[in-house]
Amino acid sequence: MDVPEEYVESAFSQLLGCRLQRLDSGVAEVALALAPHLRNRGQKLHGGAIFSLVDITMGLACSASHGFDQQSVTIECKINYLRAVGEGEVRCTARVLHAGRRTLVLDADVLQDDKLVAKAQGTFAVI
Repeated sequence: MDVPEEYVESAFSQLLGCRLQRLDSGVAEVALALAPHLRNRGQKLHGGAIFSLVDITMGLACSASHGFDQQSVTIECKINYLRAVGEGEVRCTARVLHAGRRTLVLDADVLQDDKLVAKAQGTFAVI
């Protein structure tokens, strides 16, 4: 999918260090490397950084589904954290499960290599 960079990057995603890896119809994949400013007090990747990665990736999957000429916003998101990340990089893949006129439901997996770090489901409103 060929989309201008200003549609896929935000100042916040740049601040975190997110890097778009893949964008297809209703699917997005974004990578995030563990950097010092993303660590929690236990020196692991902060859960808030993982949640933000999920939200960013889901938002891109929404846009890849309904078009970058429309906007969508998160109205609900639930996440389960399954393992801590102490080094390296994680990748989030988000998929649109349902694309309605007013809402989209998505599923996301955050992996480090082949290990599941977090699992999320969200609902977005088309505005």
